[in-house]
Amino acid sequence: MLKLDARDRAMLNGEFGAGAALAMRIVARTANVMRAPHLIDVSSAHIDGCLYHGPVSLDFVERFIESGTKVAIPTTLNVGSLDLIHPELFHGDTNVRQAAERLMNAHIELGCEASFTCAPYQLKHRPKLGDQIAWAESNAIVFANSVLGARTSRYGDFLDLSAAITGRAPYADLHVKAHRAARIVFDVADFAKLPGRDVFFAALGLLLGKEAGATVAALVGLPADTTEDELKALGAAAASSGAVALFHAVGITPEAPTLDDATQGHSPLKTVHVSLDDLVSVRRRLNQAQPGDPLVAVSLGTPHFSIAEFERLAAWFAQHAGEPRCDFYVNTNRFILWQLEASGIAQQLAARGVQIVVDTCTYITPVMKNMTGLVMTNSAKWAHYAPANIGVSVAYGSMEECVRSAFEGKVCFDEPAL
Repeated sequence: MLKLDARDRAMLNGEFGAGAALAMRIVARTANVMRAPHLIDVSSAHIDGCLYHGPVSLDFVERFIESGTKVAIPTTLNVGSLDLIHPELFHGDTNVRQAAERLMNAHIELGCEASFTCAPYQLKHRPKLGDQIAWAESNAIVFANSVLGARTSRYGDFLDLSAAITGRAPYADLHVKAHRAARIVFDVADFAKLPGRDVFFAALGLLLGKEAGATVAALVGLPADTTEDELKALGAAAASSGAVALFHAVGITPEAPTLDDATQGHSPLKTVHVSLDDLVSVRRRLNQAQPGDPLVAVSLGTPHFSIAEFERLAAWFAQHAGEPRCDFYVNTNRFILWQLEASGIAQQLAARGVQIVVDTCTYITPVMKNMTGLVMTNSAKWAHYAPANIGVSVAYGSMEECVRSAFEGKVCFDEPAL
């Protein structure tokens, strides 16, 4: 049975206002469902509910605004349905645009930070090892748990905001150390044998999600120089094809210096051996294109691009003359954009025909000029969702292949990856 402390009960009884009482009812009811013994303090929240899905999304937030409610802990916001910095990019219904903009601004009125990014871990302040947090957005959850070693369950719309308002969350699931033990081991191949390493980290993520589902896995054999951006791509894909909220990369991520640490001394339920052929096969299945097929656009930055990724992109662009022969979009957050503007990279890329999109993502909202043809990406998450979400066909390749294809105006793949 759920045990509430005195402050929880006071909040539930309305002593902190009607909004806080509603939020506590939601948190407490969820804790009962999860069979949590009690609630815990969380130090930050990340809200997914600022993406407009219909009137109920806005109604829920407006109820808190009407009661004068504010979030109680530092709270960042996931992507919304439009780019508030470049509103002219939105090509959708006017009524939807107005409601979506109101929803984004309403969350700011509640005291949330106007971050509007699916990658809050790229902001200045991010959780540390062992921090208890309440994050939504699948790729943010898996990154926080896996790469940072913070602790969060998979929070979704309404519950995420309720945790932000109360500052409390159920002590259950991945908040509990014992539940963070790896139960499946993935023995992975040497990625250095394949070109375009970024695309194969994402391919591994898709395979991981399909095989593991919601089970915590340990990956053995990733390169020692694996970067945060590569782990970001892996986790985002795993959370898209499955329900992965935590993986351990042995020798790389903070809770897995050894395999025994990752499994907390338990024997794994099974071991999955992943070959290079398996990864190439995943890439082939994700592709809806052949070399030479004409492109209408390239879209990168799902999850949102980091500074390091923009630097790599600029370096690839420097190897080509003129402008791409198709539209070129890169999704990121406004704080990264401001840094790019300060360094001059944003202006350099804009002069070469790159459209930087902030606050949203091209696979969830009508931003791209042409959504009836073939779009190329290096993101397994984008490739996984875009065909159903916006109706495009997808070519899937490395960042270098995406840039080369854009300047050719047609799909170009490295031969070993076909």
